[in-house]
Amino acid sequence: MDDPRRVGVVGLGVISRQYFATLAGRPEVRITAVADLDAERARAVAEELPDAVAMTVDELLASSEVDVVLNLTIPSAHADIALRAIAHGKDVYGEKPLAATVAEAKQVMDAAAAAGTEVWCAPDTVLGTGIQTARAAVESGAIGHVVGASAVMTTPGHEAWHPNPDFYYRAGGGPLWDMGPYYLTALLHLLGPVAAATGVASRPRSERAIGSGPRAGERMPVEVDTHIVALLAHASGAITSLTMSFDAAPSRAPHIELFGSEGVLLVPDPNNFDGEVRLGPLDRKEPPAVLPVTAGYPDAGRGIGLVDAVIGQGRASGEVALHVTEVMEAIGVAVRDWARVTIATEPTAPQPVLAQAGTA
Repeated sequence: MDDPRRVGVVGLGVISRQYFATLAGRPEVRITAVADLDAERARAVAEELPDAVAMTVDELLASSEVDVVLNLTIPSAHADIALRAIAHGKDVYGEKPLAATVAEAKQVMDAAAAAGTEVWCAPDTVLGTGIQTARAAVESGAIGHVVGASAVMTTPGHEAWHPNPDFYYRAGGGPLWDMGPYYLTALLHLLGPVAAATGVASRPRSERAIGSGPRAGERMPVEVDTHIVALLAHASGAITSLTMSFDAAPSRAPHIELFGSEGVLLVPDPNNFDGEVRLGPLDRKEPPAVLPVTAGYPDAGRGIGLVDAVIGQGRASGEVALHVTEVMEAIGVAVRDWARVTIATEPTAPQPVLAQAGTA
């Protein structure tokens, strides 16, 4: 095996632990550096990782001991860190979204193209057995021609559990920009790219109370829409209704439901890597049957997309993330202007993760 790619991690918040759990001990990668605005946090994390050195952000981005920057900063910082990493000749794997705006996302992709570096981006949950088994069922014709889909994510809000949830309610946050990438990326794998979008939205509360941690009880402003309903026209002809909310109890509806000419497919939560895929008849006279796992990386966790990238697959591509960013921004424009917005990007869905390949 070739030498592992050396990874420097910028941003050591809650999500970083999940990445470390996946990447620790993988022969394809080695975490050599960590950085955070909280220098003490960086030192503490470095002590837990056998090959990592705590650095400042600037030191890490310039380090000759880093090949790939794993960008786990807050959404508003994604583009800045990516551009600075690219300027130092680094490849970048970022948390979702790729950037806070399409203009910034395009700037990142253009800079990487000019520099000859690679950009990859979460979510990589779509590479697990849940979405990939569902995709295999669709591509096998199990439900015939797919006419449309329903995708639903509702929750009362992340302030109930996150100790510092402010960024969820600022530009680049909200249910669409936080959770939308999981659903939109899954829909791309299942139905192909979105050609146009429209929608409506609301912001029922102007502020919220933090529910846990040392700031419990503190109130914070809400600067983004928190209940969004969109209609997406896919280039394939399928139509998806998408509901994203931080204002509702968790829905009992399937996370994603595909309606076909020959049946219905119930798809598990795209925020997870696994979950049951269920296939039902068109008339629904019989309950849907659980399908066996036929594709996807088994027992995967956050960071499998980085592994997939460094072994040469790159399914969690910047091109897909740019498309998802454009769709989310288009929904925002549609909501504001009561308009139907055309999507310019039209990426090809990444290659499926076949069962025999699901061992990365």
